[in-house]
Amino acid sequence: MDMLEIMKKEEAYCSDHRDMPGELQKKAKMLCWRYNQTSPEEGDARAEILRELLGTCHPLTFIEPSFRCDYGFNIHTHGLTVINYNCVILDTSPVHIGENAFIAPGVCIACSGHSKDAAQRAAGIGTSAPVTIGRDVWIGANSTVCGGVSIGDGTIIGAGSVVTKDIPSGVIAAGNPCRVLRRVTEEDRCRITGEERE
Repeated sequence: MDMLEIMKKEEAYCSDHRDMPGELQKKAKMLCWRYNQTSPEEGDARAEILRELLGTCHPLTFIEPSFRCDYGFNIHTHGLTVINYNCVILDTSPVHIGENAFIAPGVCIACSGHSKDAAQRAAGIGTSAPVTIGRDVWIGANSTVCGGVSIGDGTIIGAGSVVTKDIPSGVIAAGNPCRVLRRVTEEDRCRITGEERE
């Protein structure tokens, strides 16, 4: 199995940096650079670049520059996806983003890591594990989602959180490390100013 096949699998792996597909990373860096040079009026150009960059790009994928990723082909959007300013996705493994995902400014999704052994780390031995973000998830500003994590449907990750373990569906979770605070309930529904609500 070649490195590209390993990277696309939904499994954790360890690798030598020399085995990683450098040419594909260069391509992603150039596409990100082009994307980040577009003006707010160039919606069609942005959509075209995202279709070339991402592995799966739902038509309702909106990413505000500046955006950076390692490879792009391992990022998959599955419905409306809104990614705000200054997001970084280190997609050395697959990253699946469910429909109606809201990812706030400064979020980092990092599949990649390094060996815990100092000698291996210095030699360029790395780790990687996939990330799955469910439907209707909101990830707050400046949060980090680490490799191997799944976030359940309808969950909110509070700003500044560091998500190191799976978070279930339908909860508000926050902190470093991120932990469940409570369930999302009917009491969390907004009452829109100027409108009568039942």
